[in-house]
Amino acid sequence: MKSTTMQHGVLIITGTSTALMAGLFYAYSCSVMPGLGRLSDLQFLSAMQSINSAILNPVFFLGFLSPLLLLPLSSYLSYSAPVSARFVCLLLATFTYFIGVVGVTGAVNVPLNEALAQFDLKSASAEALTQQRILFEARWNMGNVWRTLASIFTAVLVIVACVCPSKN
Repeated sequence: MKSTTMQHGVLIITGTSTALMAGLFYAYSCSVMPGLGRLSDLQFLSAMQSINSAILNPVFFLGFLSPLLLLPLSSYLSYSAPVSARFVCLLLATFTYFIGVVGVTGAVNVPLNEALAQFDLKSASAEALTQQRILFEARWNMGNVWRTLASIFTAVLVIVACVCPSKN
């Protein structure tokens, strides 16, 4: 028998973790990247190298990876026959996070970050800096828009799951 208290506790932690990631990506979309976009090529690329290095820390990884465990766990704990609206919301949230957040991050943002990390800013000409920025900025921003939308949708689905009855 699944404990209702445990279900609610896991659901609250799941909602918090997904909301934190939605907030992070949203902040990048509406403030960090527009602000960095105003910088020169060298300043922009240098700032992104620094940010990409700094974000690889335990606090970020805990926030980013915990929904990978918590969303399926919340779905499992909410499963009953017949399936409830809560279960459906959590299952959709799981797929949305896996594909739209983790998938996009792995397919778009991480490879761009890794390529930028290998780029030597100190020896690059002005033309090479401009070219590197062109290769990076628009694609990175588009990937971030997609993962922002996916993470917001994930958080909304978890919030909806919180107000749905666990059984039909």
